Amino acid sequence: MKLQQLRYICEVAKHELNVSATAQSLYTSQPGISKQIRLLEDELGVEVFARSGKHLTRVTQAGESILSIAEDILRKVETIKQVAQEFSDEKKGSLALATTHTQARYALPRVIREFIGEYPDVSLHMQQGTPVQISEMAADGTVDFAIATEALSHFGNLTMMPCYRWNRSIVVPKDHPLAKVTKLQLEDLAKYPIVTYVFGFTGRSKLDEAFSRAGLEAKVVFTAVDSDVIKAYVRLGLGVGIIASMAYEPEVDSDLVAVDASHLFESSTTKIGFRRGTFLRGYMYDFIQGFAPHLTPELVDKAVACRNRTELDHLFEHIELPVL
Repeated sequence: MKLQQLRYICEVAKHELNVSATAQSLYTSQPGISKQIRLLEDELGVEVFARSGKHLTRVTQAGESILSIAEDILRKVETIKQVAQEFSDEKKGSLALATTHTQARYALPRVIREFIGEYPDVSLHMQQGTPVQISEMAADGTVDFAIATEALSHFGNLTMMPCYRWNRSIVVPKDHPLAKVTKLQLEDLAKYPIVTYVFGFTGRSKLDEAFSRAGLEAKVVFTAVDSDVIKAYVRLGLGVGIIASMAYEPEVDSDLVAVDASHLFESSTTKIGFRRGTFLRGYMYDFIQGFAPHLTPELVDKAVACRNRTELDHLFEHIELPVL
């Protein structure tokens, strides 16, 4: 049994049993992958993949168990490499992040600029997606860190730590009636069509909960995952925008008025999460603290040591989070 064979079966499974696509991603030949998978199956005495002719059709029951163990082995191999590299060159390596557009566009630029200045030999990779996709990427080891507001709590194998709280603002053109309201109420908002985030993105659930509790219906006419797109459609007169307050930039958005709505909606908490068992290199601790200064290496280690979600929540319950 070879590590290469385990890597091949895992990659084939990730590529939905498409051996050709797997070969392209690994820069090797399709026959070579097929041969190694057959050799592994012959050695094990069971099929990892069921076949129809030359085509793989599904993962067998035995294959499901074998793939799960193989993925754990490959992660441990990667951890061994990271441990070795930490001792050979603590300022060289890679860091992969998955996050939403709002975090990537408004919360992370300063942190990433400072991090690259401190660690120029660490290659940084960022992927964007839905909160569920982001959590899945962290849970399966595709990325080192997931940064999001929604969905992280659905994945039990992630260590999640709160970074900061944030709330919302209403954005409207300068001549809009809401621009002149002294203290905005939900009833005021309910009178107008609303342009906001897709459900499941950027704390959208808090908005829906607020309207529901008040017995009001939000007339959402347009949704997007991107704050800039929401503002663009507000400019077109499609409706009143509800965005994260951090997404309003006075200089860039000088044609719009931002009205504070923090008293209308419960604040949301952005968290950073990583897979349990992840080996955190020195620069990873520094990135976490650069993003959330209260998350010191000592506190992160305490979070890692928590045995369950209850212990983790208790660890952070008395910590005052910054507000963006």
